[in-house]
Formats: sequence, structure tokens, C-alpha cells
Amino acid sequence: MKHYSELRLRELYRSRSGMLLGVCKGLANFLDVPVFWMRVLILVLTPFTGVWPMVAAYLIAGFVIKPEPVLPPNNDEERVFYDEYVASRGNALSRVKRRFERLDRRIRRLEDHVTSREFDFERRLRNP
Repeated sequence: MKHYSELRLRELYRSRSGMLLGVCKGLANFLDVPVFWMRVLILVLTPFTGVWPMVAAYLIAGFVIKPEPVLPPNNDEERVFYDEYVASRGNALSRVKRRFERLDRRIRRLEDHVTSREFDFERRLRNP
């Protein structure tokens, strides 16, 4: 089990391969405990807290906690993009679109320069 100081909430995800919404498996992965014991803990706490409050808390957790990425992020930039995508798909897609448009403009400028009459490609290759 991880120490409290080692826990980072940005690494908390619901599991995509869990039994019901993946909350228990996601919490177990986050806390570094076996899934079996997490499920047992939830089942034991249910009668003591009242069935409906625990069911409501479980469902809320299932809809609030982000699903785990299909591919784990390799760096912080990918993690930030995934978190942004989960929070607002429209904003993330517009960010990708802006980046694509910037790259497209750069490629067009490069193509225009290379295909212009001023660019004497053959002469530059012959005279190193």
C-alpha cells in the first residue's frame, strides 16, 4: 500500500476492465492494494453506512473519476492532454486542430520556398 505522501490524485482512474464501472479496481490500482480486498472493504462498509448512501457514492465515483487511458501516458504533456480531453473533448480537439493547422502552414511555406523560381535546387546540389 502506498504512503499518503506518494498519492497523486491526477493518477486516479477508473479501470476499463472492472466488474461494475471499474471503481474498485481503479481505487485498488491507485492505492496499490489487491482488488479483492478493495471489493471486500466496499461490501463490508455498505451495511454500516446504509445501502443507498454507499450505492450513491459508488455511482457518483463511477461518473466523476476519469476512465484510465487506453495507452498509458509517457510524459506529462500526454497526461495533460488526456486530462483535458476527458474534461472537455471539444477543447482538446480544437487544440489538436490548431496544432495541425500550424504544421500545415509551415509545410506549405516550405513547399512554396522549395518550388519557387528563386530556389535553384540543382545548383545547390552540384556545388557543395
